[in-house]
Amino acid sequence: MPIPPEGRFTGELEMLPEDLPDNPFPIFQGWFNHAVAGGVQPNPNAMYLSTVDADGTPSTRTVLCKLIRPDPGAIVFYTNYESRKGLAIEANPVVSVLFHWDAMEKQVRMEGPAVRSPAAESDAYYASRRWESRVGAWASAQSQPIESHDALMLKVFDTVEKLGLDAAALVKDGPDAQVEIPRPPFWGGYRVYPRTMELWCASETRLHDRARWTRELVANGDGFDCGPWSATRLQP
Repeated sequence: MPIPPEGRFTGELEMLPEDLPDNPFPIFQGWFNHAVAGGVQPNPNAMYLSTVDADGTPSTRTVLCKLIRPDPGAIVFYTNYESRKGLAIEANPVVSVLFHWDAMEKQVRMEGPAVRSPAAESDAYYASRRWESRVGAWASAQSQPIESHDALMLKVFDTVEKLGLDAAALVKDGPDAQVEIPRPPFWGGYRVYPRTMELWCASETRLHDRARWTRELVANGDGFDCGPWSATRLQP
């Protein structure tokens, strides 16, 4: 069996290159692209995001990775900045991320600071969403209590009116209705800059292939200046 440039094989399972590359992002990007295009992994851009509240309480939830920036090496997700995760990030910006593609027998872990995305990046993504999702971002005080689902829907209808939208036209045109809705100031993206990235491949022998990359980050105001990666293979 020929050895493909992106990795080597043990049995039927693709493993990490014997000589670990200087940068883990191309491997991560390749795995991500395969998960999306291969159709074997449900919700391929789903990732577990762990934060720590101001009082030290950890919390984990599933969010969606909407953008990968190989240079300088960051991933992007979107949320309400006033949600529990948003408030936790403001208090303790270092987060942990886990991609687990069980159908591909691969896993990616990241640890590093999260910072708000530039406004233009958040605006562009927000504008690409269906109008229901854009209205929902305005209507939902994410993570806050509400008495019932009906009460939430009343907030949505009220938001449609407050935004000056034609509800009848929206319903008539369906989910693809074209309408201008400004992005809420409390909603947008976070860029996660991993200081540490770990790649893991399953092995039929249970001697899984595992490697970790680390780098230094220096804050520059809008994000980080990123140093070179250092790679280490780990025992499973």
